[in-house]
Amino acid sequence: MLAAEVYPTKPIRLLTPFAPGGGTDILARLIGPQVSEALGATIVVDNRPGAGGTLGAGIAVRAVPDGYTLIMVSGSYGANPVVHNLPYDSVKDITPIVLIGETGLVASMNPATPIKTIKDLIAYAKANPGKLHFGSAGVGGLGHLSQERFRLATGVDITHVPYKGSGPVMNALLSGEVQSSFSSLVPSIPHIRAGRLRALGVTPPWRVEALPDVPTISETVPGFEVIHWYGVWGPKGIPAEIVMRLNREFAKVLHSPKMSTWFANEGMRPAGGPPKQFEARIRSDVDKWLKLAKEAKIGRFK
Repeated sequence: MLAAEVYPTKPIRLLTPFAPGGGTDILARLIGPQVSEALGATIVVDNRPGAGGTLGAGIAVRAVPDGYTLIMVSGSYGANPVVHNLPYDSVKDITPIVLIGETGLVASMNPATPIKTIKDLIAYAKANPGKLHFGSAGVGGLGHLSQERFRLATGVDITHVPYKGSGPVMNALLSGEVQSSFSSLVPSIPHIRAGRLRALGVTPPWRVEALPDVPTISETVPGFEVIHWYGVWGPKGIPAEIVMRLNREFAKVLHSPKMSTWFANEGMRPAGGPPKQFEARIRSDVDKWLKLAKEAKIGRFK
């Protein structure tokens, strides 16, 4: 009997490597119950924040490869080798399950500042070197690396302030503790729509459907591009038939009418392709961010 024919027979643990309130946590708690219903087994979301997401990833890598421990990660996973000498290989030591979706980050400001556009931001930063404080979800995370890419592309001098996760940096941005951030669209959009944050530009090369009036950063800074993503993987060695069962059920949920509407409202493009698609995305990001880190002399390459 194939493993997938009897799987699952007990609850599945879905780790998220960041604090509650961030993009991975929001998505896991939204998608988990729907996949749970399709599989006929409970999916328990387990937040394990710490060390820029590597603590949770380490737990997942060391888990028994039976399909009962999975992890939802974001684009920061591909950036982790920039900062950490990881005890695992981000590509070779995992079993990719499914790419959930692609989105971007948004460069946003606390509305107490006079800055309203990317052009304003560049001009202000050049006139006031080091005075603009940009928060991030951690050193070497996607928000931090986006700042570094922006800094190298524009020649501005901005100050990086790291926090422990996207939830804490969002609170700092809303309170004015930092003036700006490159943050995930998922937790940012409600605050932008409510006027609590001012969106200057988005990092993907396309305008985001949920924020149609917000330009891409590349419209002002040609060639600037950062794609943020979410995906699910498990420890290396999960049987192929279980991987394909999980991939199939996640994909069905991602392309359901309910989720299609949610993705559009939150500025994401659903994926749901084969596991190899997700593996290729991780591999590409690891290579890209290591190259940037060496050029910018950040993380392990100071």
